[in-house]
Amino acid sequence: MADERFFANCGPCTLGDIAARVGAELAPGVDKTRQVDGVATLDAAGPSDLSFLDNPKYVAAFETTSAGACIVHPRFADRAPSGMALLLSAQPYKAYALAAQLFHPETIKGGDTYGEYARIDPRAAIHPTAKLGANVTVEPGVTIGALVEIGQGTVVGANASIGKGCTIGRDCFVGPNVTISHSHIGDRVLLHPGVCIGQDGFGFAMGLPRHEKVPQLGRVIIQDDVEIGANSTVDRGAGPDTVIGEGSKIDNLVQIGHNVEIGRHCIIAAQTGLAGSAKLEDFVVLAAQVGVTGHLTIHTGAQIAARGAVVHDVPAGQQYGGVPAKPMAEWRREVVELRKLGRRPKPTKSDEK
Repeated sequence: MADERFFANCGPCTLGDIAARVGAELAPGVDKTRQVDGVATLDAAGPSDLSFLDNPKYVAAFETTSAGACIVHPRFADRAPSGMALLLSAQPYKAYALAAQLFHPETIKGGDTYGEYARIDPRAAIHPTAKLGANVTVEPGVTIGALVEIGQGTVVGANASIGKGCTIGRDCFVGPNVTISHSHIGDRVLLHPGVCIGQDGFGFAMGLPRHEKVPQLGRVIIQDDVEIGANSTVDRGAGPDTVIGEGSKIDNLVQIGHNVEIGRHCIIAAQTGLAGSAKLEDFVVLAAQVGVTGHLTIHTGAQIAARGAVVHDVPAGQQYGGVPAKPMAEWRREVVELRKLGRRPKPTKSDEK
């Protein structure tokens, strides 16, 4: 089970309640009133824990686990240890996510991460014109500027800075050392520690005798249910706004340039960089360390493999990879041919004759 010094547990829960929550079906003979105390991995779970099997690689661990209950695809049900209660699901990992949320609801809001301070800590500096909704938490060292508005239930972590005029919606989590300026943020947004939002975009008119700074006059608009990982940066627009669409999830150490538009429910993995005015439509996936050139569009549902360098528009639903990024099948053929070239024997002098 999770360490309760860090993760408050709302259990126990009955298997019937869990099945209803996650959309699973109890295997025949399972008592829906049976309780489990928490969730755990297959190798760590005990008789009072709920676990899951999603990857066939872990079938052997499933066969020997001590877990009292497990979420599993029906095709693996006959591999379960004797006495285990099964919750059958076509999507075990997603079902496990929902079950874990049931036991640990605060983890998905960031609310269980930091200390038990006063609701509004006296060591915070809050401008008298700022408006805070009901049950807002403001931790030590926070600065909140003039005319800021923060919705009910939002948590602002220690030493965060929120610049003048910004708005933040309800039930958000602003982690420690986050800085926000020139931004409007929706509901249920999670900003992990060190995130920087709304700073100048990298805009200069280059030339002699010196490079002239272009005033960055746009904003950052972050819609509902967005999550941004630690130490990521989102530049404000140069004129048009930088926009991150509803439900998008952004990993740690990601750079998003000015005027970038990110659609709904996109996934952007660690160390990816998007240059200014790039556009991602809905449900785009960028794996780790992808680079995206500015002023192009990656269309709906496209996926870019890790370390891909996107220099042209990517059609909807396509998978691209490589440098420069190209259709996946083409890229794989190139990799195979390069490997063959590398394995060819070195020519001898007789070959040269």
